[in-house]
Amino acid sequence: MAPIICARCNTDRAVVKRPKNHQKICKACFISVFEDEVHHTILSSKLFSRGDRVAIGASGGKDSTVLASVLKTLNERHDYGLDLILLSIDEGIKGYRDDSLETVKRNAIQYDMPLTVVGYDELYGWTMDQVVGTVGKKGNCTYCGVFRRQALDRGSKMLGIRHLVTGHNADDIAETILMNLLRGDLPRLSRSTSIMTGDDSSDVKRSKPLKYSYEKEIVLYAHHKKLDYFSTECIYSPEAFRGQGSAEDDDVPSCGSKQGHSMGSGLAVIEAKSGEAAAERASEVDFTFTKNNKNKTQATRATRKEASSITDTTSELQVLGKCKRCGYMTSQAYCQACLLVDSLNKNRPRLEIGDK
Repeated sequence: MAPIICARCNTDRAVVKRPKNHQKICKACFISVFEDEVHHTILSSKLFSRGDRVAIGASGGKDSTVLASVLKTLNERHDYGLDLILLSIDEGIKGYRDDSLETVKRNAIQYDMPLTVVGYDELYGWTMDQVVGTVGKKGNCTYCGVFRRQALDRGSKMLGIRHLVTGHNADDIAETILMNLLRGDLPRLSRSTSIMTGDDSSDVKRSKPLKYSYEKEIVLYAHHKKLDYFSTECIYSPEAFRGQGSAEDDDVPSCGSKQGHSMGSGLAVIEAKSGEAAAERASEVDFTFTKNNKNKTQATRATRKEASSITDTTSELQVLGKCKRCGYMTSQAYCQACLLVDSLNKNRPRLEIGDK
């Protein structure tokens, strides 16, 4: 059987069938079109301005590694004028994060980018191994998700950076939409398709340059570019709600680009209307909270009891302010991370005088 010729250059042998449009193309054309599409996303969404200092949330995984590689390439090719920095979070998971950080360190050398590592232990006084030892494996991803998001923002602020980019892709966004639908979380659903959150008035704004890139193509790009990335899954992730939802949304991207863009456009309308309403309410945000689950751990129950508004099943409009303790943005007196840390500290074993 004769080899299939690339549909773009009509010269080389096709080695990739794109999941997005089923086009069969060669290695060089695939790498080129992948980078061009990310470049188009950056320009059309006006993600950057010349002179911006941009932190890349680097975990060592395929998404953040591909993001760092592509941004370095495009920054040099198209003269964006960006100052790119790698920012990694050390959750304190032995046998997982310590190994992946070694990958990030190699990437920092390869891409000639400065690297900063911020740890949970220095920010919160806890590692994730200690958290799991206290609350158990079920529900621990709630702690890690809250801590990690805040840690990336706090790490950016420590570096004097106001723009953070993450490797979230089209599959991640589809998964988030499904999760918010299953939870009935309409406020988050309306914001889940946004390529950028925050604005010039925010302490740190976030953007997702890989928003329209499929996970399969990210893997193919990393493979053909021979990128160095860490592929082992977090040892605690099998218990995560996101992992349970992923089995259901595996076919969401396969519906085709037209249907995918249609779904995104519909949610974009919701997002726009929500934004207009939020502006009229002068920074008020709609939060929905759920009742306690009797099967949750004692630490989680304590946290929800302390945050009185969390036990309310109604949606209330709350004005965004700053946490009295850490200064992070919150709608309550104390941010969710500080409440979680308080619940952990109350369950930490206390040593008697003379104990070691």
